[in-house]
Amino acid sequence: MSDQNGPHEHRLRKELPEEVPAAAPRHVGSAGEAEQPEQPESKVTGRQRLVQGVWPPRLSRAQLIVAVLLFGLGFGLAVQVASNSDSDSALRGARQEDLVRILDELDARTQRLEDEKQGLQKQRDELANSSDQAEEARKQTVEKGKQLGILAGTVAAQGPGITMTIDDTKGTVEADMLLDAIQELRAAGAEAIQVNSVRVVAGTYLADSGKSVSVDGNKINAPYRFKVIGKPQDLEPALNIPGGVVQTLEKEQATVTVERSDKIVVDALRAAKQPDYARSSSR
Repeated sequence: MSDQNGPHEHRLRKELPEEVPAAAPRHVGSAGEAEQPEQPESKVTGRQRLVQGVWPPRLSRAQLIVAVLLFGLGFGLAVQVASNSDSDSALRGARQEDLVRILDELDARTQRLEDEKQGLQKQRDELANSSDQAEEARKQTVEKGKQLGILAGTVAAQGPGITMTIDDTKGTVEADMLLDAIQELRAAGAEAIQVNSVRVVAGTYLADSGKSVSVDGNKINAPYRFKVIGKPQDLEPALNIPGGVVQTLEKEQATVTVERSDKIVVDALRAAKQPDYARSSSR
């Protein structure tokens, strides 16, 4: 059998082409040249993507403006908080007795406002219920004129109050310190104030004049003597609050004494000034 099949199998082998090994795939570039196989991309982590997204920063004009405004707002809030902290530092270090006195003063101011409100309501009711409204209105007008005269300094006044004397032997007391004292007294309910021989009114101004002080252009010298009409129980504590008028003056080596009295006379007068431009709007 091997002899018969031998030549036939030999011819079949010659007719079948030999197996050609498969060529490796090639990529043709733009110039027709074979390109190398692409390398696998390196893996990028989420943190790297985040860093690449935020740095370097790419800010638009609108974003830059918003950032500047937010910075300004934050700076302003920080300054305000620091200012509030400084203003409250005196109260934080105050004794319990001082805090109680401050609260009593606030209560007294509230009570004064309530009394003033009730007085105005009483006047309104009297005008509404009076059988002779014209006569009642005339009486109230006269009384109101006296009150306005006291406030304007055109009439003398007397009543309970305090006397504060500031002895300034070192010459360190300045006009702004005396102005702070006047403002504190007004806030505590002072109705009439006289400093040495000058009546203090709504338009009073103070200025330094060498080693002394001028009030409305009138030069006054130490010791500075304040005669104040008002409720003594409110006026004296207002001057002695922690960090208040008395402590400030004593830091300047001035000596301050405050005395209560049932009768204070404020007799320095101011001439009535006719306004140049203002006129009554009532018809």
